[in-house]
Amino acid sequence: MKIRIDRIERDFFNMTEFGRLDNGGVTRLAFSEADLRARDYLRHSMEAAGLEVMVDAAGNMRGRRAGRESLPAVIMGSHLDTVPNGGHYDGVIGVLAALEVARVMDEQRIRTRRPVEVVNFSAEESSRFGVATLGSKALTGDLKKTDIDRLMDEEGISLGSALSKAGFSLKDIKSIRLQKGEIHAYLELHIEQGPVLENAGIPVGIVTAIAAPTRFKVIVRGRADHSGTTPMNMRRDALAAASEIVLGLERIAGRESGEHTVGTIGYLRVAPGVMNVVPERVELGIDLRDIDGGEKKRAVARVLDLMNEIADRRNVEIDREVLTDDEPVPMSGKIIDHLKKTAKEANIPYLTMPSGAGHDAMNLARITDAGMIFIPSIHGISHNIAEKSRMEDIRQGTELLLRAIVSLADER
Repeated sequence: MKIRIDRIERDFFNMTEFGRLDNGGVTRLAFSEADLRARDYLRHSMEAAGLEVMVDAAGNMRGRRAGRESLPAVIMGSHLDTVPNGGHYDGVIGVLAALEVARVMDEQRIRTRRPVEVVNFSAEESSRFGVATLGSKALTGDLKKTDIDRLMDEEGISLGSALSKAGFSLKDIKSIRLQKGEIHAYLELHIEQGPVLENAGIPVGIVTAIAAPTRFKVIVRGRADHSGTTPMNMRRDALAAASEIVLGLERIAGRESGEHTVGTIGYLRVAPGVMNVVPERVELGIDLRDIDGGEKKRAVARVLDLMNEIADRRNVEIDREVLTDDEPVPMSGKIIDHLKKTAKEANIPYLTMPSGAGHDAMNLARITDAGMIFIPSIHGISHNIAEKSRMEDIRQGTELLLRAIVSLADER
């Protein structure tokens, strides 16, 4: 029962063509033309592997392989959408690894007690609509009906409009929701997106918990004034105030919070944005994460206090909108133990570790036993055109996925 890395490699290089940039990177935003082309490639590949393909109202693709009995299925997969100017490995490797597992099972005529499914979740990245894991949130009941029209991309296109243009509709969002017990287990293989595994020289990570983000859209409003005639002590400079938020977040996340707290301000939009005018308005995005819910809440409270203090001292207005406030999620102890046992039997070295990034697995964990397998990222780079993983590490991770899926799918 061996996977074929040459097939994964072939699929991988075919997939790189969808949204490929001149600099070698990729932009494949959710429901874009590039994303739809990648989905078509996956559909044909799933069908060639003997899977029955289903697509729900949120665009989640599930390729099903029947079991011997009518029992809840074991599901594996990840996502195909990317960040702008990103790399080719994030998400894609997990989908292609799951596809290869299905191929091996089909070729070797492995019939498990339970059905097995390969899934591609829609809109895992937050790049387009500001909120991550939208497809799996819809599937597990964590996407609200109001979100469909509220969530907008930079061009003012709502999530609902983007879905409709792509041929999907979430008008009846409850129709696709899965309840506890409808899935037996979920496994997701993913690149680590950090340096831990490579530095340790270990090919596989078994994830113990997933950090969760709290994300804000913040708007700082000051007053536009002439840069040459307005004294420094009379300015209401929105950019100077925003700069204090940037450095304050770095201090709070780096020195005043928990061991695993991280904070990022990923963008600043300054208006009017000309040399000789004091900035009047700044929009910025805050991303705070931790695997400890209590530590994350304390960090968020410190950041909110900081913004209030800056607003009072600098005589500016600071408005904030919470985009998402997810709770950190532990992975299933049963799945962790199962992966450890399987890795030992296969002589695959592993490391247990948390995930600092969010994944679809954290939503699935609310309705089933969920687990994750990490494979190393070279130099720890991700969300970057230099993102890369070794095919040998992908092979070992997929071997572990295959063995674990077959075993889980034979459970009563």
